[in-house]
Amino acid sequence: MARIIDTEKKNLIGENLKKLRTQRNMSQQALSDKLELYGVYVCRGSVSRIEDYSRTVTDIELYAIADVLSVDIHELLKQ
Repeated sequence: MARIIDTEKKNLIGENLKKLRTQRNMSQQALSDKLELYGVYVCRGSVSRIEDYSRTVTDIELYAIADVLSVDIHELLKQ
Protein backbone atom coordinates (compact mmCIF):
# COMPACT_ATOMS: atom_id res chain seq x y z
CA MET A 1 0.00 0.00 0.00
CA ALA A 2 1.33 3.44 -0.91
CA ARG A 3 1.95 5.98 1.80
CA ILE A 4 -0.36 8.95 2.03
CA ILE A 5 2.61 11.27 1.52
CA ASP A 6 4.47 9.59 -1.30
CA THR A 7 6.00 12.59 -3.04
CA GLU A 8 9.31 14.41 -2.84
CA LYS A 9 7.76 17.24 -0.82
CA LYS A 10 6.71 15.94 2.59
CA ASN A 11 4.97 19.15 3.71
CA LEU A 12 3.34 22.31 2.37
CA ILE A 13 5.08 24.93 4.51
CA GLY A 14 8.82 24.61 3.88
CA GLU A 15 9.45 27.71 1.79
CA ASN A 16 7.00 29.89 3.72
CA LEU A 17 8.46 28.77 7.04
CA LYS A 18 11.95 29.75 5.95
CA LYS A 19 10.78 33.10 4.56
CA LEU A 20 8.75 34.03 7.66
CA ARG A 21 11.47 32.85 10.04
CA THR A 22 14.22 34.82 8.29
CA GLN A 23 12.00 37.94 8.05
CA ARG A 24 11.93 37.82 11.84
CA ASN A 25 15.72 37.40 12.03
CA MET A 26 15.14 34.09 13.79
CA SER A 27 17.61 31.24 13.47
CA GLN A 28 16.50 27.66 13.11
CA GLN A 29 17.81 27.05 16.64
CA ALA A 30 15.83 30.00 18.02
CA LEU A 31 12.65 28.65 16.43
CA SER A 32 13.38 25.23 17.89
CA ASP A 33 13.93 26.76 21.34
CA LYS A 34 10.66 28.72 21.21
CA LEU A 35 8.72 25.64 20.08
CA GLU A 36 10.11 23.77 23.07
CA LEU A 37 8.41 26.33 25.35
CA TYR A 38 5.12 25.06 23.86
CA GLY A 39 6.11 21.48 24.64
CA VAL A 40 6.67 20.89 20.92
CA TYR A 41 10.06 19.30 20.39
CA VAL A 42 11.39 20.05 16.91
CA CYS A 43 15.19 20.13 16.91
CA ARG A 44 17.17 22.54 14.72
CA GLY A 45 17.88 19.74 12.24
CA SER A 46 14.17 19.01 11.97
CA VAL A 47 13.46 22.69 11.25
CA SER A 48 16.00 22.43 8.43
CA ARG A 49 14.32 19.29 7.10
CA ILE A 50 10.90 20.95 7.22
CA GLU A 51 12.30 23.88 5.26
CA ASP A 52 13.78 21.60 2.60
CA TYR A 53 10.50 19.63 2.43
CA SER A 54 12.03 16.34 3.58
CA ARG A 55 10.10 16.10 6.88
CA THR A 56 6.38 16.02 7.56
CA VAL A 57 4.73 18.45 9.97
CA THR A 58 2.05 17.47 12.47
CA ASP A 59 -0.98 19.63 13.12
CA ILE A 60 0.32 20.41 16.61
CA GLU A 61 3.67 21.50 15.17
CA LEU A 62 1.92 23.63 12.54
CA TYR A 63 -0.17 25.36 15.20
CA ALA A 64 2.87 26.06 17.40
CA ILE A 65 5.01 27.28 14.48
CA ALA A 66 2.29 29.71 13.43
CA ASP A 67 1.94 30.97 17.00
CA VAL A 68 5.69 31.42 17.47
CA LEU A 69 5.92 33.33 14.18
CA SER A 70 2.75 35.32 15.04
CA VAL A 71 1.02 34.41 11.79
CA ASP A 72 -2.20 32.70 10.83
CA ILE A 73 -1.71 29.07 9.83
CA HIS A 74 -2.90 30.03 6.35
CA GLU A 75 0.22 32.19 5.92
CA LEU A 76 2.33 29.06 6.27
CA LEU A 77 0.14 27.11 3.86
CA LYS A 78 0.01 29.71 1.07
CA GLN A 79 0.99 28.35 -2.32
